[in-house]
Amino acid sequence: MVTAVLALHILVSILLILVVLIQGGENVDITAAFGGVSQAAFGPRGTVTTLAKITWVLGAIFVVTSITLAVWATRGGGGSLLETSPGKSAPAQKAPAQPQPAPALPGPQSPAPPK
Repeated sequence: MVTAVLALHILVSILLILVVLIQGGENVDITAAFGGVSQAAFGPRGTVTTLAKITWVLGAIFVVTSITLAVWATRGGGGSLLETSPGKSAPAQKAPAQPQPAPALPGPQSPAPPK
């Protein structure tokens, strides 16, 4: 189920990017390019285009899949990727290390006999 939602999320993301890039801007007339005031800025908004409707639908699907994936990620237990997954055998554990003997304390030492 997670794989299906993740695949849908990726597909919707790509489609949303493409649809937004295809759309024209709000003020695409020449007066807006030079800082002038467009008459459309004060008039009615007009009809909503099909691309705008598609953008809203894709945006809603994107939000729903994002929230769904986030909820599923937090319910997963927060395990690490380094931990073994169920079904795989755990790595062999080392035996506890033997304690090393303490080094000898420095003290008076006799000189080594000549050879």
